[in-house]
Order: sequence, then structure tokens, then C-alpha cells
Amino acid sequence: MTEPGDVPRASRWASLGVLTAPGETTPARHRFAILLITLSSVGFSFAGLIIRSIETATIWQLNFYRSFFMGLLLLALAGAQYGRGLGRVFRRIGPLGLIASFLIGIAPIFYVFAMTETTVANALFIIATVPFFTAVLAWLFLAERVRTGTWVAMAAAAAGILVMVGEGLAVGSLFGNAMALLVALLFSCFAVIVRRQRDVDLLPALVLGALFTCVVSLFATGGALAISTHDLLLCLVWGAGISGLVGNWLFIKAARHLAAAEVTLLMMTEFVLGPIWVWLFVAEVPGRYTLIGGALVLGAVAGRAISDIRARPG
Repeated sequence: MTEPGDVPRASRWASLGVLTAPGETTPARHRFAILLITLSSVGFSFAGLIIRSIETATIWQLNFYRSFFMGLLLLALAGAQYGRGLGRVFRRIGPLGLIASFLIGIAPIFYVFAMTETTVANALFIIATVPFFTAVLAWLFLAERVRTGTWVAMAAAAAGILVMVGEGLAVGSLFGNAMALLVALLFSCFAVIVRRQRDVDLLPALVLGALFTCVVSLFATGGALAISTHDLLLCLVWGAGISGLVGNWLFIKAARHLAAAEVTLLMMTEFVLGPIWVWLFVAEVPGRYTLIGGALVLGAVAGRAISDIRARPG
């Protein structure tokens, strides 16, 4: 039950009839949510290009500043939304919310390792398997049914991963592939907690997760946080703009008005565009087997999402 002070302040979207207070998803909200999820995915797709454009900052410095700017922005948005009830909202996330904070705090660290130890295409294609990990975990812990078609799609995705891992063994990027798999697993665990905590706003978990990343990165750098203005600006764009506003906040607000399969399908934009940006701007060309394996993974994800959409009643 919502406690006094937990109700978000009136939103500027109220006049549009979209993404306002909890209620029935209207056609207008549904269309607007599709637009926002697409924008979110396009924004996320630039992460690889930003990492490739960094001049001198280390992995831990990147993690610190990206999470610092993201956490600061999300905290400001949460404060604007909940006002004086913000503290109560943080307390309501409970033990599962704290676990989610840890998961969403450690995942970006491995994400940067994945992006730097293998190609952007390799990392993104492997991370695209999040829906399948989520389906298995939801089956194990939430007793959600997994359709036969999903198992078939997972088998195809697994074959694609094996192809990419095989190439990784040949070119020395096995560590990067392993990091990408770990990222997919961590994000999937977070997604299962979100499903379990449907009635709890986990935006505070994202803020706490960013704080966790900052603390770990600060210790890892030994306090050496001085980076160039160029790299700092890229971290600002990545953290506040892409990860904070466009990536997470808009995604959270829009996803509740779409079916899971619709969200999965729209998220494919990130995994398709990410390798294209680094190919166009930094001439990073994925290997043949990466493309073959990636096609298997993306085809499996898209096929499963389309099948789920068609299976929906009405």
C-alpha cells in the first residue's frame, strides 16, 4: 500500500495522458512508451563508441565517473518525483532491493571490462542473451512457465555464443567474452528481482548501485581520479545522459506500459546499432564468426519476442 508522501509529484506528462500516475495503459501511453524505449536503446548503443573514444582514463576511473554522474542525476530525478517522501521510498526497497543494488552496481564494472577486452560487437551480442537468462531464472525462482519456443530460441542463442567464444579463443578475447556473459547473468538477476518487486519503485536501487560502483572504483584507483577534460566530458555524457536520463530513467518509466516481449524486441536496437557506431567512427570491424554468432543470438532473441507478442491474447 502506498504510504503518505510516496505518491510522485504531478508530472508534466499529465497533460499528454502518457506515463502519468499508475493506471490502465492507454493507446497513447503505449505509443509513447514505444518511442521512449526506442530512444533509450539508441542512447545505450553509443556506450561502446564512448569507451573506444576515451583517451587516457583507466577502466576504474571510467567506472567511477560514469556511475557518479548517473547516480547524481537519478537521485535528483527521484528527489523531484518524491519530494519529502524520498527517504521512505529508499527504505521500502527492502532486502531484495539492496541485493538488486549490488547486482546493478557490479554489472557496469564487468561491462567496461567486456567492452575493453573484446570487440563491441562480441560483447553486445553476448549481452543480448539477457532475456534467456531471465527466462530460466524466472522459471527457477518465480515458477514462471517457459514455452517450448523459448527453449528452442535459447538453444540457437547458445550455439551463437559458442561460435563467438570459439573465435575468442583464437584471437585472445576469451576474458572479454566471459565478462559479457557475466554481465548478462547479473542483469538477468536484477530483472528477476524487478519482477518479484513489481509494486516497489526500484529507482533508489539504481542510485545505491551507482554509489556502490563509485566506492569500489575509488578504492581500486587508490584515489587517483584525475583525468583529462575530454574524458571527463565523455563520462558526463555517458553517465548522466545515456545511462542516467535516456537509458535508465526513461526505460523504467516506459517499460511498465509495454509487454516484456515488446521491450525485448525494441531493445534489439542497441545490439544492432552499437557495433555499427564503432565500425563507422573508429573502424572496429567484427570478425566473421562474431557476425555469424551474433546473427544467431539476435535472430533467436527477435524470434522469441515476436512469438511471444503473437501468443498474447487479443
